[in-house]
Amino acid sequence: MGIVGKIVGGTIGFALGGPLGAIAGAVFGHAFDSSEESGLQGRSGNLSGIEQTQLAFFVSTFSMLAKLAQADGQVRNEEIDTIEAFAVRDLKLSPAEREVALNIFRAALSSPARFEDFALQFYQRFQNNHQMIEMMMDILVRVSVADGVVNRAEEALLLHAVRIFQMGEQRYRQIKSRYTATENQAYEVLGCRPEDSDEAIKKRYRTLAQSYHPDKIAGKGLPDEFIDLAHEKFREIQKAYETVKQERGLR
Repeated sequence: MGIVGKIVGGTIGFALGGPLGAIAGAVFGHAFDSSEESGLQGRSGNLSGIEQTQLAFFVSTFSMLAKLAQADGQVRNEEIDTIEAFAVRDLKLSPAEREVALNIFRAALSSPARFEDFALQFYQRFQNNHQMIEMMMDILVRVSVADGVVNRAEEALLLHAVRIFQMGEQRYRQIKSRYTATENQAYEVLGCRPEDSDEAIKKRYRTLAQSYHPDKIAGKGLPDEFIDLAHEKFREIQKAYETVKQERGLR
């Protein structure tokens, strides 16, 4: 069962604090009220450390996506459709989980907190876990590109996240190139350049394959709901390396 199912099913007593905590309290407090009305019995207790980390990632995702959608001052129906498609197609959330995700999205739209407030709290929690930070950046870019238009306001917020996450604009461009056709896309996925040596590319691949194995990043707090995305990223790394190997005749 994913973190959302555990919470809605009755596990209470989380303490994220800050703007993310305010969003979680508003959304899951309502979920608990609904559960009680429907006859589900709650149980008291606290989330474990890993569960709080998973909750922080889940709430951060849909809170930052909300502020991205709101970047130009209005939220278009197409943007809401993109968020729903991401929840269903990419995360494969159940109807109940999808509703929770959309409730987080709506609560963040109404929140006085800014995009950078959510991004900073996320970074403070995950600053020693570069895989989780890159997963978040990948998600923000993926959803921003999905509706076919990344306007200047959205781009400005994405670059602001890059600075908060201390990622570097080159890595951001490499992530963005995964979702836009480029001549050297396989190299970009690996974070390499065509002029890099064979050994450098092999070393980079080994590092990525080890770092982004789904089992490994799940153990660092990636919510179960995002595991399919981790598998997709892992397959993408493998496919890119196979492409480069064929081009170079590597064994």
